[in-house]
Amino acid sequence: MDNAHGDTHPGPLAVALHDLQHIFGERLQAFVAYGDADAAPAPSLALVRSITADDLGACAARTSSWHRAGCATPLLLTRDEFAGSLDAFPIEYGAILDSHRVLFGGNPFAGLTIRDEDLRRACEVQVKSLLVHLREDYLECRARPADVAALVADSAPAFAQLLRRLARLDDVVCSTSAELANYACGRPKLDARVVSDVLALSRNSTASGVDAVKVYPEYLTAVESLWRFVDSWRATTGR
Repeated sequence: MDNAHGDTHPGPLAVALHDLQHIFGERLQAFVAYGDADAAPAPSLALVRSITADDLGACAARTSSWHRAGCATPLLLTRDEFAGSLDAFPIEYGAILDSHRVLFGGNPFAGLTIRDEDLRRACEVQVKSLLVHLREDYLECRARPADVAALVADSAPAFAQLLRRLARLDDVVCSTSAELANYACGRPKLDARVVSDVLALSRNSTASGVDAVKVYPEYLTAVESLWRFVDSWRATTGR
């Protein structure tokens, strides 16, 4: 879309949008929400022509009011900075490309894409970091049940994000957790029950009904399997 008002009601982000328009004026090119529509606090990205120390000072003075309104602190970037970082942050910025909703300005991402190899490499880094994290922190917490449960729950969103990026690599659209679980037990051949449990924890760590302590051993095995899958992804797909 190409208008000055965006195509989605800003909701809690209205406060941040109003302030950013005042601070940046005509330098504010676009303001987008991204991620789940009901995420709290609500994440956003502001693309501007330039950012000065005075701009940052003015934004810092408004941060508390944004948080009170239910907004996460917005990402502030120029479009060139965003476009030039797609190879460095293909998972994080790819998620923005996939889920963004324009609240102000035209479509800021026209013509921008994530390269498969950049995304595969980032997935490799993420899955290997996740595996090391799950092993090391298990030792650090001395296998105390409450700490193990927290370890599993805290890492679950990263696991879910990793699966979504891998599904994207395989050109599989996963709009729901059930579809994501189906993908995970298909191509990567993970245990469907374990994946479903961890995805439930990623959505709600306290009310999922999942015993995170009991899940840990099989979750660790799933991440190990995912490491091997990502490592051989090019050979597996023939790309």
